[in-house]
Amino acid sequence: MIKKIALLGLGYVGLPLAVEFGKKREVIGFDINQDRIKKLKKHIDTTLETTKQELKDAIHLSYTSNLDDIKDCTIFIVTVPTPVDKHKRPNLTPLKMSSESVGKILKKGDIVIYESTVYPGATEEICVPILEQKSGLIFNKDFYCGYSPERVNPGDKEHRVSTIKKVTAGSTSEIATEVDELYQQIIVAGTHKASSIKVAEAAKVIENTQRDVNIALINELAMIFNKLDIDTESVLEAAGTKWNFLPFRPGLVGGHCIGVDPYYLTHKAIEVGYNPEMILAGRRLNDNMGLYIANQVSILMANKCIKLADANILIMGLTFKENCPDLRNTRIVDLVEEFKGFNCNVDVYDPWADKDQAVHEYNIKPIDKPIKGKYDAILLAVAHDQFKSLSEVSIRAYGKDSHVLYDIKYLLKSNEVDGRL
Repeated sequence: MIKKIALLGLGYVGLPLAVEFGKKREVIGFDINQDRIKKLKKHIDTTLETTKQELKDAIHLSYTSNLDDIKDCTIFIVTVPTPVDKHKRPNLTPLKMSSESVGKILKKGDIVIYESTVYPGATEEICVPILEQKSGLIFNKDFYCGYSPERVNPGDKEHRVSTIKKVTAGSTSEIATEVDELYQQIIVAGTHKASSIKVAEAAKVIENTQRDVNIALINELAMIFNKLDIDTESVLEAAGTKWNFLPFRPGLVGGHCIGVDPYYLTHKAIEVGYNPEMILAGRRLNDNMGLYIANQVSILMANKCIKLADANILIMGLTFKENCPDLRNTRIVDLVEEFKGFNCNVDVYDPWADKDQAVHEYNIKPIDKPIKGKYDAILLAVAHDQFKSLSEVSIRAYGKDSHVLYDIKYLLKSNEVDGRL
């Protein structure tokens, strides 16, 4: 008998996974957002991670926001977000609430698989006690847990959920095998069965921590090269001719993973008595890039005798990365806040961003279209294809006779802009 799957959380991670399983076996997608469920039933995915045809092809996938509809399932896959709070501490509320929901309907023999990024030990230390309390069942006797961290890259049409190798783990050796075989049904790139849930949790959290630290290094190099009046991209291109030089670029570090996951690891490290230095130093540096860029632009404006107070600033891009509508933890908001702190008038233009979501999340309302001849400074902040296709002349047309053009993403050549990272 094929076990029925319930997948909790139908966002950027959960929906593509549900679609892949839904092509092969019965899956019920659960989300507390009723509007999201209504749209998915009409084959509309506002995240743009799946197409209308892909949703139609998942013939065994159904959707609900009613917990009772998934009580007959025997495998529960949890894909809820794990953000940080304003103090950069792990916010496990969505994970705890999902565990409470599953615990209410958990039965003997059921398996709960978590995909959310957490610190090592969180599944067994935080989630399992909630499952036991709500269900009255005993862990590894009546029910079991698995862990298989998500590795999706929002907006990436090449590296899809099925083509990225999947790390899997289980609370017993038998469950580890069952979880691994479950994912093998949909992951064409293959799986890697980790020795324990803790190992799998640690593997996920260091993937993005490593990337964060590397970007922090490049950001610091960009600051040094700016002081030395050397173009950073030229240096990186030259260094990149060596086979083992890693191709990182400077910039704002946001999104649901890279700017968040290191804080989960450092939180746990401090809890067990180790004070991490390099990881937190990298985080501080990356978190301050918005301030650094705003200061660089203000210096360039001063050099052109452009008054900063009451200046009109155009920021091109709001999403945390190019060619996707994902606004989660976008650090463009740091730029907006810095310029508003200078008493500037800030317009944000992004053809990919959902205006209502931007207002709800950040109280930023993107404009429909920039006004030609209006701006004292223009910042190229996100490398959307729509922006890549623009020439220097067409971008500068939005500026006043005297203005500053600053390129964060290397969309233009160094001699076409007034400044860049």
